[in-house]
Amino acid sequence: MNFRKGKGREDPEINLIPFIDVLLVILIFLMVSTTYSKFTELQITLPTADAEQAKDKPQQLDVTIDAKGNYTVNREPVSFRDVAGLADALQDAAKAANGGKAPAQTPVVVVNADQFAMHQMVIHVMEAARLAGYEKLTFAAQAGGK
Repeated sequence: MNFRKGKGREDPEINLIPFIDVLLVILIFLMVSTTYSKFTELQITLPTADAEQAKDKPQQLDVTIDAKGNYTVNREPVSFRDVAGLADALQDAAKAANGGKAPAQTPVVVVNADQFAMHQMVIHVMEAARLAGYEKLTFAAQAGGK
């Protein structure tokens, strides 16, 4: 039974004003009750660059392998029969670069291989460096530009 005349049922409304009032009171409470304290600053002592310059730049042996299988050590062509021969060539190049005597520290062997060189050729250089007693080995790379 509907005792009301006229319109049907009214839609309920949600009044947001009391909700906003409560949020503002909470916000004011939090702002007043919060303590803003300064944190103590950390005292950091940074290191200084007082180190001496490096006295000796390590000797470098540049080994280049081209696509045809030719080897050069420090831009000098090298021919050998086996890996031990390449190791001897590396030692001779290190002595020649050091004035005819053995280098004071182990030289760095830099391998620069052509992109079409066989993988086994690079392995030969790595093995020859090991046989010669040169433990520091690195590979040179070039950015591919057109």
